[in-house]
Amino acid sequence: MDMTRDALQYVVGLNEAQILTINGDTYTDKQVHRIDNNLRAAAIEMNTLTSLVDYAKAFTDEMSEQMLVQVMSPTEVKLISCLDLDRKRECLLNVKAMIPCFEYGRYIDHESFIIALQSKFIENKDRELLLRFAGTVKDESIAQYGDDGITQKATIKTGITSVEEAIVPNPVYLRPFRTFVEVEQPVSAFVFRMRQSEGHGVECAIFEADGGAWKNAAMKSIKEYLQSELLEFPQFTVIS
Repeated sequence: MDMTRDALQYVVGLNEAQILTINGDTYTDKQVHRIDNNLRAAAIEMNTLTSLVDYAKAFTDEMSEQMLVQVMSPTEVKLISCLDLDRKRECLLNVKAMIPCFEYGRYIDHESFIIALQSKFIENKDRELLLRFAGTVKDESIAQYGDDGITQKATIKTGITSVEEAIVPNPVYLRPFRTFVEVEQPVSAFVFRMRQSEGHGVECAIFEADGGAWKNAAMKSIKEYLQSELLEFPQFTVIS
């Protein structure tokens, strides 16, 4: 029995960190971790800016006297505390926008493209132009006409039997759903391209052409929306 107890004490002693001093410097012979003074809650996952505002106004959970609402991206906002005793921040809310998926820069069949334009883009002049154009292009028309890198020519149906030559519009300015629904969807320039794909007919694609400027516009709109909604609650500071 004594041998077993001694053995267990020896094993426990092996796990204890030893402090060593070598050439005047202090070391430990094991990896140690500091225990924080503050407990932190797991973040609540949400999907709308409205839900964040409602939560903040209710002020039901224990929070710091000052809180930060940080716009991380056009699709993500976090509610976080100021620095605590451990010089760390607690994230109470993580809000991620639910937006429809659309692959920019990828060619898809023109019928799927038309459906995507109608369901994932807000109506405007250029969207209607693309819908009319893509919806009347003949399957055999794209390859036989010129392409100078900027514009393309195609044959479009103008009646039951008549056809005529038309130029593919470029650039086009569209408003896809890319950020929270509570704010205005930013307008961006896109390059619209069509091609004849063997075995798949006419395919369409749009390529982003604003260098990502829409992201700054979206984040600015989110910040202004939250500042307006939380104007009467000075304990919340909105940053981006």
